[in-house]
Parts: sequence; structure tokens; C-alpha cells
Amino acid sequence: MKDERLDARRIAAQLDEPVTEAAALARKLGLDPYPVNYWIVDHDEMNELIAYSGFQDRYPHWRWGMAYDRQQKKDQFGMGKAFEIVNNDNPSHAFLQESNTMADQKAVITHVEAHADFFANNSWFGLYSDRGSTGSDPDAAAMLERHGEAIARYMDDPEIDRTDVERLIDAVLCIEDTIDQHRPLAAADIEDEDHDIDDISDKLDQLGLSEDVRQQVFDDAWLEARTAADEAAGLEEPQRDVIAFLRDHGKRYDPEAGKALEREEWETDVIERLREESYYFAAQKMTKIMNEGWAAYWESLMMGDERFAGTDEFITYADHQARVLGSPGLNPYKLGKELWEHLENTTNRKTVADKLLRVEGISWRNFSETVDFQYVAELLAPDDVIAGVCSDRLEELQALADAGDPRIDSEALDRAVRTHEGAIDPGDPNAVDVDRYPWKVLTYEGLAERHYSLAKRQNRGFLKDIDRSELETLARYMFDDEKYSSVAAAIADVEYTAGWDRMREVRESHNDVTFIDAFLTGEFVMNNNYFTYEYSHAGSEYRVASTAAEDVKKKLLLQFTNFGKPSIAVYDGNFANRGELLLGHRYNGVELDFEQATDTLERVYELWGRPVNLMTIRTEYDDHELEVARRRGREPEGTEVGVRIRYDGEAFDEYELKAELKAAIEASDVDYDTKPDEWLG
Repeated sequence: MKDERLDARRIAAQLDEPVTEAAALARKLGLDPYPVNYWIVDHDEMNELIAYSGFQDRYPHWRWGMAYDRQQKKDQFGMGKAFEIVNNDNPSHAFLQESNTMADQKAVITHVEAHADFFANNSWFGLYSDRGSTGSDPDAAAMLERHGEAIARYMDDPEIDRTDVERLIDAVLCIEDTIDQHRPLAAADIEDEDHDIDDISDKLDQLGLSEDVRQQVFDDAWLEARTAADEAAGLEEPQRDVIAFLRDHGKRYDPEAGKALEREEWETDVIERLREESYYFAAQKMTKIMNEGWAAYWESLMMGDERFAGTDEFITYADHQARVLGSPGLNPYKLGKELWEHLENTTNRKTVADKLLRVEGISWRNFSETVDFQYVAELLAPDDVIAGVCSDRLEELQALADAGDPRIDSEALDRAVRTHEGAIDPGDPNAVDVDRYPWKVLTYEGLAERHYSLAKRQNRGFLKDIDRSELETLARYMFDDEKYSSVAAAIADVEYTAGWDRMREVRESHNDVTFIDAFLTGEFVMNNNYFTYEYSHAGSEYRVASTAAEDVKKKLLLQFTNFGKPSIAVYDGNFANRGELLLGHRYNGVELDFEQATDTLERVYELWGRPVNLMTIRTEYDDHELEVARRRGREPEGTEVGVRIRYDGEAFDEYELKAELKAAIEASDVDYDTKPDEWLG
């Protein structure tokens, strides 16, 4: 054990400089992360942390052992190596595996700094802080530790059967995502007397989201229906926080008494603690694509473009990133990174096109034929001195600084010059090794020019591919008469920071659903070769269904709405006036897995103590229709049928759903369910 701790301290000492410099570089690039505490752990400790969702102390339960065993097997059979864990806290805590190479450690550190920035600045992560009563910063580690200790006390209490505690936890975990992720924020805004609906509508217009999303996530009816924090469930406005409803109104069935009895205090306490944990982890589930893509984007820029990976480490790092981005299936790192790059490129393209359309002789009609795109690319390329910062160019950099160039960090450059001349010892904390860390002598503006996306080889055709309708729209909204006499003069006024500035704005207000809806375009789908696939009932196999952008978008949104889980809400707590619970599945074209649904109903019964009902819709096909479809090579249409499943603690029964109940659970084509902070003013 002593030798292991010595190894950890040795590795920690080696990582002191990368940790310090990565944090400094992140801030130079415009990021504003929580401070991060880094911990060195061994292989088993890393697996334990993965099992505990990134924390060291959780409540006692078999799920952690199962997760630990799963991660061990993934390692054993080469199905997934854990490079890092970082949690949303202030300060954030990141855990590095001591067996990783230095290249991997640096990649993890740059990745973590970007995650910490996302945690600190994304509105959805701010929702958890809004629930607390001790300030605006999360204190997740302390909260989870308190919960673990409290639940452990219940399990050790001789008056409480440990099995009862475990069964209660099992029941709540089956429905852990049936919460209303947006309710606390909405309630806080509704209580604001200065709340102005017109202002909110203006902000919705600025986001440019589809009408389907706008209507589903925010309208007057929604505002009126949420004026009370503990509103009753009903057909018009069901209660989305199912766990809270069960906590407040549920009972437990006592087989000896043959009826439902009031819960013990410890039972209600356990339910509330698990509910709070669900809210804490909700933001991570709602922003998986954005968050991982954000971290992958900045990690790639820092490690590759800014050469944070040393020459002898770059090949190892390139292999690391290729494996992460090349993982099969719906890869959040790859999709997220590509969407962020697309947003950056489209923002920069719009900025450049806006300038070019102001050049004498260039209009949206003749843009493609008149503009020399190769010449524009040469003009957009970063200044040679900015692109090639090194000790050999210190005099040129000094000349720019003396002229007041905003791209140069004059104070850092002065230290770099004195370090190069020997006036500052290389080991001095004030020393600046400009060959090793060229970014230190540049400002945010300088780094934005140095890494300008449209100047990169892989993006040079992006400006040329601008859609004619986009050009027409840009021209239509040019309200000033600013004109340039030449293309060179127009490009000289381009703001290199536009792309990064826009990325940070989006990072603050969106989650995965709104991010995909707003920025996944036909151009993105075509350039990145995305498509949808569906199960063919006629062919009994999966087939490519569409390459259309709207279809790809709809498919992705269905996977990310409500964490990719079915949207379930409480529609009645006294169904048929018998004290039964009526749950409804908001049907959006995706059917429930009936085996899982019935298993979950058994758990819900334990939290309600009386019969429980679930409304849903399924598509039924008759044999003749399937046979005709197979012969004609098309898909059968089927018939959507509303059903109600009832469980009374012993048996399941199924009933046809009345028309008004079926109508109540039918959602729009896609059940968008999002309300970013920015939309609510």
C-alpha cells in the first residue's frame, strides 16, 4: 500500500505542470471553468468510482456492485477503458487513472477543463443549484454523502427490516427519471411579478427553433397551468414529477392488515433523497451530446492545434482520440464535436458573407460567380507571426505589442523575452517558454485568429457551399449602408472571435434536444453522412429508412427527449373514485416495451399501495395486412389502439382505453419537453 501511494504522489508531481497550464490555456481560450481538484487513483479505485457515478460515498445498495462488476468485465475483455471521471461540483473533482500514459493524462486534463466550464456555465446544470438553500453552487459530494449515511442508518436500525429498505430503493430506482426537470425554475419565474410574456416570446424568436418545439415547450397554456407548485394531476395538465406525487400521496400495502397504510417517516425520507439525486443527475443526462462534444472540441484544439501534446506524445494522443470518436453506435463525443464544429463554421461563414455582401459589385445573386474563394481563404489565414509564434519571432511579436496590437499579451510577452534572454530563470514560476507554450503570449483575440475555423484546410470549401437562400436572407437584413471598396478591406474587418463567442452563448442556454433542433441542418446531415434506420415489419430486419435531415433530426430528438426514456405522468390519483393511480405514457409514435412496463408497474404498486393503471397506445397488425405488405414490398400501416393496463398487486388486466383518455396521452410528432433558462427571461 505504501508503494502504491508513493506511485500516486510521483505521478501527481509529474502532472502539476500540465494541470496548471491546461487551466491557464482554457481561460485564455475564453472558457470559465470551475476550479478542478485532480486525484490519482488505481485501476480498482477507478472502477469503484465509475460504479458510484463519479463519487466516493453513496448509499448501500446492490446496484453499485453490479456496476462495478460490469466495468471490470469491460476492462477485462477490452470493451472500454476508463480514462477519467469528473463530476459537477464546485470545485469539480476529476479522477485520473495512474496507469494511463502521459499523453492520455494530458488529454483527460484538457477534456476535464472543458467539462468544468460546461458545468459552471450551462443553465441546465444551474437548475440543481436553484433547488438548494445554501447558495448558487452545487455541493453534490456532500449531499450524496449525507444521503448515503442516512440510508445506511435506516438499514442498520434494528427496528427496520433491511430488506424493506432495499425493496423501497429498488422501487424508486425503477422510476428515477420520472421527474419534472424544469418545474423549480418555472415556479421561480412565475412568482416574479415583473414576468413579461412578450419578452419571453421575443427570446424564443431569437433562438430560431421550429414551431413544433416552440408550441410544445412554451405557451400561454403552459404558464397558466403551472401557477402552483403542488398542482393536482389531471387530464389537462398531468403531474410530471411522478416521484413527488408518490412521495406525497402514496402508501404501502400491508398484507397482514389487507389494506394500504400510511408510510413510516423513514420511507418518505428515502424517497425524497433519491428524488433529489435524480434531479442532480438530470442535467448530465439532458446535455450528454453537448457536454461531451464541447469537451472533445476543446481537448482536440488544446492537444492538437495548440500542441499541448508533446512531439513524442502526439501519436499516442491521436490514437486515443481516434478510438473515442470512432466508437460505434450513436457516439455522443463524435456527434457533439461535429455539431459544435458545424455551429462554429456556420457562424464564421455568416460573418464573412455579411462582409463580402457589402463589397461594391457583390450581391447575393452573383456571390458564387464573383467571389474568388481561394483569395478569400488566403486573406482569412492568420497572420504568419500569430500562426507561427516561437522564440525566433519574439522581435516581430514585440513590434506588434509596441503598436498596441490587441492580439498580443504584452505582459506575458515581456516575460517570454526576458526568459529567452536569460533574465528569468527557466525554473522560475514567472518564466514563459514561448516554444513550449506559444499560446501564453497571445490574447483571446490572438488565439481566435490563430485557430480560425474557415482558415483550416478541411473547412476551406465551407464558404463556397453557402446556400443561396442564406445569402438572400443576409442581404435582406442589412439595414446599414456600410460598403467596402475591395474584398481585402472587407475581410480585414472580419471578427475572428465570432464563432467562439456564439459557441459560448449556445453552451449557456441549450440542452441536447434544443441543440439538435436548432443546429442539425440538411448540410450537416449530408456532410457527416447521417441516416436513420427502422425495423421493417415486412422484411423482419432493420433497414436504412431515410437520409433526409428532418427524419434524422426527429430520430435523434426522440432518443434524447426525457433522457431517451418514455414520458410518464400522473393523470389521476383517484381514478374511477377508487383511490387508484392512473399513469399515462405520452405517446409520440414510439411504443412501450410491455414487459418492462408491467415490471415497473409492480414497483409502482409498492410505492402507491393500491391498484395502479397505465395508459398507453400500441400499434396492432393483422396477419392479412402483414402478408400483403410483404408481397408488395412496403411497410404495413397498422392500427393504433389505446390500452389501459391495471395491476392490483396480484394480477394484470388490460382494458380498451376510452377516447378522451387516448386523446389525453397523444403527444405531437415528437414529444419535445424543454425549457432553457434563457427562454424564461
